[in-house]
Amino acid sequence: MSTIHDQAMNYVYQQVLQRLLSFFSRAERTALQLLIQRLVVAAGGMDNIGHFKVLVNQSGSRDSCYTLALLRAAQLSLAVRAPATFQLRVATLRWNGDSAMALQNIHRSYAALFLYDDPRVELLMVDHREVLPFDYQAPICDGGREANRINLLLIAHRRTFSETLELWDDAYLATAEYYGQIARWNNGVDAMIGAESPRRQQHFMSGLSRALQKAAISGPLASTAGFEVLFPLLDGLGGNFYREFYADEEQITWRPEGQYEACRRTGFVNINDMIVGKLEERWPLLTEFLGFQADDLTLYQSDDEYADPLVAAHLRGLQAQIIEGRTYEAGVSEHLQSTLLEMRRKQVPEPVCEQLLASFGDLNDPEHLRAQSQAWLLANFDLNEVQLTCLLFAPFIDHGAGLEQFLRHCHPGMLVALPDLHRAMQGQHAPEQVLKWMTEVSGLPVSLIVRLYAMGPMPAVCATPSLEDDLRAAAAAPDVDRSAEG
Repeated sequence: MSTIHDQAMNYVYQQVLQRLLSFFSRAERTALQLLIQRLVVAAGGMDNIGHFKVLVNQSGSRDSCYTLALLRAAQLSLAVRAPATFQLRVATLRWNGDSAMALQNIHRSYAALFLYDDPRVELLMVDHREVLPFDYQAPICDGGREANRINLLLIAHRRTFSETLELWDDAYLATAEYYGQIARWNNGVDAMIGAESPRRQQHFMSGLSRALQKAAISGPLASTAGFEVLFPLLDGLGGNFYREFYADEEQITWRPEGQYEACRRTGFVNINDMIVGKLEERWPLLTEFLGFQADDLTLYQSDDEYADPLVAAHLRGLQAQIIEGRTYEAGVSEHLQSTLLEMRRKQVPEPVCEQLLASFGDLNDPEHLRAQSQAWLLANFDLNEVQLTCLLFAPFIDHGAGLEQFLRHCHPGMLVALPDLHRAMQGQHAPEQVLKWMTEVSGLPVSLIVRLYAMGPMPAVCATPSLEDDLRAAAAAPDVDRSAEG
């Protein structure tokens, strides 16, 4: 670039910084200075800051957009006062559950912060184990969409019917694998930056530990720790968390091949304590400057960031109706009341609680919720209610231990074919109509049902603490400021 161009761009970056800082409160400006100091220390001093590269995950959520703005302010502030500043790698994992609004939020925040075309910034996305330049307009590729669907079903089937269905456990596996690989790609990064609260970090690690057990991946578990142990944990687990389900020739390698460091050096830098002030004080920065938009259901972010609130309620309703012999309405109502209790315990503003309540509609007539949730699952994961019911019973693992019960409850006409089903799940010859039924009811190819069938019973899965446990613990703990948790 020419000197004139460099000068012009530096002027633009200074203008961006000044406007960004104009939205910061005094407390946020103080936190920014502490953040800069923390990054300089992590880099090993100012002499090394120009070679220091940090990774930040961007999902398009409210919190990730705010964290990115804070890091950009630190990067540009250092550029003004020092000969060099740190490099920034911003990455997004593409997933079937991505909303168009989230991708738009990412794009608008990148544009507002002038991240596009800044040579100090990499904007990346990962789709079907391939690292690509970020493109908010690109749909998830067909291979990635199908792999996400299949993996979600495989992991969700690794349970007994008496356990609560954790439909999104695969998201923990996919996200952890993505963290490990994006940190090693193209000469790697020195540190991943995270602003998640300790509670959310522990929730993620607990979900990851549970999902690893379901994937039959052995290794150290850290369900009560935070992200400070994430990368050492990933180093001990290997780079492929789905290896027990697929034959070697079926595995999709991480691409571009040959561009991943064999020895990762990444650490974790926690900046949760830099997130100061109350949520409502950050809205001008988010909306006026970054262009962030949120629908009613994303105003509140629970610890389980992957679960759509309406779909979570729908699953609880089906569990009550199909497994527990109660009504769908009872399960939905219980889930909603638990969610509202959690929101109020975390001091979520009452208008947000009211908006969530309104989104559920009339609980005495839940067909709208049921139809809306099922339409979302069908559109995003090609998962219909027949296949969801099959998931609730999880009839395939442990040599089909729950198969007869599933058939008696949901498909009594197939009981006569029980011997053929067992032969098919053992990989032996079976009538074509039996194979077709297995695929239609489960949404899985027969070859993968055979894999599930051969997997033994699940070990005692480390469960995430229940909401009731959380509420009891919160009642016993001293009051603290939870505004950073959102």
